[in-house]
Amino acid sequence: MFKFAGIMNDAITQRLPKAYSDIAEETRRLGFTMPSDVQTCALLRTLAASKPAGRFLELGTGSGLSTAWILDGMDRESTLVSFDHDETVLAVARKYLGDDERLSLVLSDGADWVQANEGQSFDFIFADTWHGKYLLLDEVLAMLSHGGLYIVDDMLPQPNWPEGHQEKALAFIEYLESRDDLWVVTQHWATGMIIGVKR
Repeated sequence: MFKFAGIMNDAITQRLPKAYSDIAEETRRLGFTMPSDVQTCALLRTLAASKPAGRFLELGTGSGLSTAWILDGMDRESTLVSFDHDETVLAVARKYLGDDERLSLVLSDGADWVQANEGQSFDFIFADTWHGKYLLLDEVLAMLSHGGLYIVDDMLPQPNWPEGHQEKALAFIEYLESRDDLWVVTQHWATGMIIGVKR
């Protein structure tokens, strides 16, 4: 019987995306306190590689940390739309990732973007903001193509959760699991991940 204890752990030993260290350093200097962690990002890259020539959507760019990993997993025929309402952090993503022709970075309020883009279809959706997670969830899930991946993080209790947020998170999970158009798995990985696949 093989023993995996020495090699199966939470460490990420694969190479980082090219721009990741620079984005992480600038993010720290800005004092941005809500970046996706490296374990979440490594999973995003792996899942992105499963969607060749895919249409990708990221709700909540932040400074582009997770964006860099998604791009790293995408092939040359794929495209990624990523939006955020905060120009200060979005500027960091533009500085380091804006030359990638596969990427469209959009400054927009979440509700405005979702409502203006109803009818679009995506093969991979990473919902890293309230819209597409706790707000306008049905509208965002309607954008998910057959076999498409819907991914969220920060589902384990976080120090910055306001009072009552845990109940909101549990209700969100229960709702996803009740839908008959999704297969959903919850994972005790990183900050707590949910991965859904459109049936």
